[in-house]
Amino acid sequence: MKDLLTDNRYVVLTGNYGSGKTEIALNLAMGFSAGMRTTLVDLDIVNPYFRSAEKAEDLEKAGVRVLMPTYAMTTVDIPALPAEIQSVFEVPSDRVVFDVGGDDTGAAALGRYYPAFLAHRDETTMALVINAMRPLTQSVEDITDIAERIRNRGRLAIDMIINNTNLAGRTTPEMVEKGEELILECAGKLGVQHVITAGTRDVLEKCRLKTKTLAIERYMVPEWMEDL
Repeated sequence: MKDLLTDNRYVVLTGNYGSGKTEIALNLAMGFSAGMRTTLVDLDIVNPYFRSAEKAEDLEKAGVRVLMPTYAMTTVDIPALPAEIQSVFEVPSDRVVFDVGGDDTGAAALGRYYPAFLAHRDETTMALVINAMRPLTQSVEDITDIAERIRNRGRLAIDMIINNTNLAGRTTPEMVEKGEELILECAGKLGVQHVITAGTRDVLEKCRLKTKTLAIERYMVPEWMEDL
């Protein structure tokens, strides 16, 4: 059976602010780069912080091609997307990871490339990342609402939900397990068949989960969170 995260050429990660989608995007890109030509596209036109473009130097050292909005990492607040991003659908690349801005506003940038994604739909995975400890994604109603808004604006059906429930260094197995239970309920209501759980290896090893897992490292830890 195809693994939607590792076997498809295009992986699109979207989710609300604080979901951890950027962390997962970085982990996937770094992992793919070990043996494949990999591109990471930072499509976040919403959040100027905790974005994959911040790690562009590390990514490029690992062999990852990085594309980002024209004015990313500057003080210019203009959500301009360079024409070069379209090239990921035309220039050979084994894996392309899209880090899409949170909520439906960010998903609007994704909708711009809908014709290209439609042409490659059978090799594209649209994944919604949820952190059930964040204020706007703590209930079935909130999660299904944001999922539907992202789906409508991005114009791509959600193929997978990633349970990334955490509180950084204070994450407990109980938090992750409770997040999984909530997200499985949401997946049922949304008609999404694939759910996985992401987290640091030390926490995942202590969890009793029903879903497959994705062990990740924490790349996006600012200095003020290092001791958490």
